[in-house]
Formats: sequence, structure tokens, C-alpha cells
Amino acid sequence: MDMPLAFFSSRKLERATYDSVAFRYIAANDHPDHATIAAFRKRFLKQIQTLFVQILGVAREMGVLQMGTVALDGTKIHANASRHSALSYEHAAKIAAQLQAEVAELMVKAEAADQADIPDGMSIPEELARRETRLAEIARAKAIIEARAMERFAREQADHEAKLAAREVKQAATGKKPRGKAPAPPVEGPCPTDQVNLTDEESRIMPVAGGGFDQCYNAQAVVAAGSMLVIAAEVTQAPNDKQQLEPMLDKIADLPDALGKVEKLLADNGYFSEANENASAAAGIDPIIAMGREAHHPTLDERFPSEQPKPPPEPATPLETTAHRLKTTEGKKLYALRKQTPEPVFGIIKSVLGFRQFLLRGLENVRGEWSLVTMAWNLKRMFVLAGAN
Repeated sequence: MDMPLAFFSSRKLERATYDSVAFRYIAANDHPDHATIAAFRKRFLKQIQTLFVQILGVAREMGVLQMGTVALDGTKIHANASRHSALSYEHAAKIAAQLQAEVAELMVKAEAADQADIPDGMSIPEELARRETRLAEIARAKAIIEARAMERFAREQADHEAKLAAREVKQAATGKKPRGKAPAPPVEGPCPTDQVNLTDEESRIMPVAGGGFDQCYNAQAVVAAGSMLVIAAEVTQAPNDKQQLEPMLDKIADLPDALGKVEKLLADNGYFSEANENASAAAGIDPIIAMGREAHHPTLDERFPSEQPKPPPEPATPLETTAHRLKTTEGKKLYALRKQTPEPVFGIIKSVLGFRQFLLRGLENVRGEWSLVTMAWNLKRMFVLAGAN
């Protein structure tokens, strides 16, 4: 029978140990139950993650991994939860009020002596229990939203105070009132649109490719140019990539020295900020991060400038260095590697391997699952690279 190139479902893995010669060989002709496979994956997920770096070490010994230039990118992967299971703070209050009114009505019916008022087939204890369960779920969801709102307010309040302090310093230095309105203070408490997913509360509503929104996680990967091997992987709840560069730099720094040194980091404009430029430079890595969206159809003069740009001033900041490099012919060729490095990896993982949705729930679990998937990609890629050498 025709078999897909990859399995992620434990039931499909169990079936493959009967139907596929390759799987029968790997399983030593045993046929573990799907529940055993699922329990093994969940139980040893952290231990499996340690294999990720060991496999990179094997790739280095094979001579197929060169660390010099790497590219960072992210992709949204669906959570094991429907966006229709998300509950907003405003809607939770409305449902809670409705359920409380229904509970009061049921209590009146229960106390009524005339049982003729109770519709046929209605069990008051069952109806009460169902509503009490839902009220408890809504109360838990509201508590989660309120806790997140408190964290957000503390973060925004710290930023607000820092901005006010900066304005005061500027006013003291110049003797003039800064232009523009003073920054508005953050609003305390949850917003009506704040929401939580009742199936996987750690997933988030995120914009997805092609338009629209869905319940997702943001999967990050640092991919080595040339080999297309993933050298670092992470999953975050934030839909924006800008805050993900520094954590990925930390993951690169944690890699063993024997794997080699990362010299240049390519990233699209979603990662651009002066703070990220400085963080990359502080890590000893040259950042080549786009400062804006590229035109789809650049003119000949833009593609092949007659004169090279003037060098940046000395000493140049990391931001000025990157701005100059992106204008040079060499810099443009180097940045062009970004599109052909991480994006094909994501495309093959999703379209060829068929991994479009996490099977596990919760941030730590999906982080382990993403490590497992990227590790599988690396093994697949190493097999191709070994045959090419």
C-alpha cells in the first residue's frame, strides 16, 4: 500500500508497524499499542530533546554542517484546539449571568410542589450539575484572563514610567517641554476582548498566512545556510517575531563550541529593531536584518546600482553597519539566502512531512514536539546530504 513519508499520530504509527516494511524493521517486528507510543512520547519528551544537539554533532562529524551563516524565521502552527473554543472576558460574563439565572429557575422548579410544571425528560439534578460545571469552567477562564491582564498591566506600567522618566530627563537637559502628548497610562484590568481557549489555554489566537486568524503557536527555527539543518528551535505564544531574536541568540550561545561559530544572522524585517541589532552584535554575530519590506519588482537601478554606497561613519553602530551592508551588492546577495534557507524547511515540514498541527497541548509539551519534528527533519536532511557527498 502507498504510505505517507511521515507519521505523527500514534494510531498511524501502530498501523504502520503492520503495513510498512520500513516500520516493521525499525520496530524489530514488534507492534506497540498506540497508547504505549503516545505515553512514551509524552513521558520522555524532555529526554528526547537532548538528542537534538547530539544529532547536530553527528552532522558536524559527517562534514555536512557549516555554522557560519544562519537564518532565523518563524511559522504559525495550529494548536490542538479550535479557535471556536476561545472564550472572551465579555462573553464569559454574559454566559455566567445566563447560567446563574437558569440555576435560579431550576431551583424554583425543584422547590415547586406541583411536578406538572417540569417538562418531560428534564432531570433537575442533572441540569443543575451541568450548569454548575460550566460556571466553574467559566470562573477558571476568567481567573486566567484576569491574571494575564495583571501581568500585562505591570509590564505596560513599567514601560510607561520609563517613558515619563525619559521625557523628564530630556526636559531637564533642554529646558523645554518635549513635543507631543505625554504617553497615556495603561488601563488596569482585563479588556472585554481578552480571551482564553478552554481546550488549550496556553495557545493563542494568531494571524495566519492567507488571511484570517486561528488558534496557534509561533514556532521559531534557526537554519544553517547551505545544509538547511535546523540548529535551534523554539515555540512561543507571542504572534510577533520581534521579541524572539534575543531568546534564539541565547539558544545559539548554548550550543557546544565543537559545532562551530555562527558569524552572520539573516532575518526578515519582522525581527528588526535597534535593540535586536545591538543584541546580535553583543553576541559576536553580524546581524543582517531587513529594515523594511522589499519591493516585489525592484528596478534595474535598485538591483544593480552603478555606485556602491558610502561607508558608514566611524565608529559605526550595529544599526548603521547593517543599513550600509544591505545596500551593497555583497550584502544583497547574502540577504537573498534568507528566503531560500528557512522557508523551504517550513514548507517541507508542513507539506511533505504533513506536520501542520501540534498533537500535544500546553507550551512545554509543544516545545518538545517541535524539537522532535525539527530533529526528524535534520535526520531526513542528513540522509540526503550524505548521499550527495
